[in-house]
Amino acid sequence: MSKLKLTGKQIRAIGYPEGPVVSVAMHVMCTKFKHHSEADALEILKQLLNAPENYLNDETLKPIAEKLMPQPEAEGQTISLNQTGIQFNVFGQEHIEEGARQQMYQAAKLPISVAGALMPDAHSGYGLPIGGVLATENAVIPYGVGVDIGCRMCLSIYDIDPKELTQRESFFAREIGEATLFGSGQQFDEATNHEVMDNELFYQLPLLKNLHGRAWKQLGSSGSGNHFVEFGVIEIGEKDAVLGVEAGNYVGLLSHSGSRALGANIANHYTKLAISKRRLPQEAKNLAWLSLDEEEGIEYWNAMNLAGDYASACHHVIHGKIAKQLGRKPMTMVENHHNFAWKEMYEGREVIVHRKGATPAGKDALGIIPGSMTAPGFIVKGKGEAASVNSASHGAGRKMSRTRAMESVTDKQFKEELQKHGVKLLGGGKDESPFAYKDIEVVMQSQQTLVDVLGKFTPKIVKMDGAQHKSWRKKKEEEVMGE
Repeated sequence: MSKLKLTGKQIRAIGYPEGPVVSVAMHVMCTKFKHHSEADALEILKQLLNAPENYLNDETLKPIAEKLMPQPEAEGQTISLNQTGIQFNVFGQEHIEEGARQQMYQAAKLPISVAGALMPDAHSGYGLPIGGVLATENAVIPYGVGVDIGCRMCLSIYDIDPKELTQRESFFAREIGEATLFGSGQQFDEATNHEVMDNELFYQLPLLKNLHGRAWKQLGSSGSGNHFVEFGVIEIGEKDAVLGVEAGNYVGLLSHSGSRALGANIANHYTKLAISKRRLPQEAKNLAWLSLDEEEGIEYWNAMNLAGDYASACHHVIHGKIAKQLGRKPMTMVENHHNFAWKEMYEGREVIVHRKGATPAGKDALGIIPGSMTAPGFIVKGKGEAASVNSASHGAGRKMSRTRAMESVTDKQFKEELQKHGVKLLGGGKDESPFAYKDIEVVMQSQQTLVDVLGKFTPKIVKMDGAQHKSWRKKKEEEVMGE
């Protein structure tokens, strides 16, 4: 039997409007109904067009139905932005693109904004720029948090001679490969048990209930983009009372990933709700917020915190598997996360602090600020600087888009850079090459008033997604960059 073929012209001819719904309908019908006749397929599409609400619970046809449903209009009058906006500090201004600064100026004009700062690794995003910090009054902005909710750094420090990374390179490389999965949409065949999956919110909120099974199968996976798991050399110059590790050289296991499909679905669902409730000028549309006094805001806050716990669990599953194979426990673990919102005190009152691609740097707070697959990362301790709203950068920050990196970096340059730094790369691609990132040393110099450096991590065996990114399908590049 020949496979079904439909054209956009045929779908529009039966009454479908111009727009994304046509391509969605064509894809669904030609993949899920490929053995139907053309007439039968078009009849299904006609019935769906006449009553899309009847198909919202149909897992196969739901994507088409959702596109056909009328989009909610934002409630009430357009909310005006303030004329001037709050003052905010910019760290490393000379290294930050104009687009990121303009996005921060927009956020500063929101009527809910209280304080803000822009980190030295900042670049353009959606809603807040990546590297943007914004404190608000009793309100949370889903796109101020970001799509990859609770994206996290996790470092295990082992009392192992770093020479073993070279002497037993194949062993360490194998353990990374067996401990996690990389790639967008990847799932394990067997789910890992973890208490986070028993959280009652999974059974109370319909959105989360529908995501529970997939989230379980993705627990301990690492995704794509700039996410990684890597072994490297830890150098501690002198013992710090908070870190508690003696001066010396050690082996470090460092991972970077977030809340996978769970976080992305939460972000997109509640962003749509926020936009429907807060009519903002077009240029500020993605900064729509939810009040923590309203049901939707409370729901998002709870779901966001669950996604953060889930992201943490993913790292602990990975680190636990590798610790078992190493046959020893780490001396200590250091963790921090970004793409999140916290309730904190600022100038004597409680505010909601959004850190989108920014690291918490409150007094004595430990964290890790990575460089790139060849550049060093740093173990840091926050100084609690009010000028940055107790924040620091979350990495080196991109200076090239993925597309530009793919086009401008040659395979020869990429290979030579890895060899120069003695890095074994498992997967990964030119879109994540060291040339795509700012100089981490310059970024760290720009935030000397924000953090103290306690140690250095130099990558040696790096595992990333190995997919060949031929087309980004008009994705929000900032999301893939690591919002």
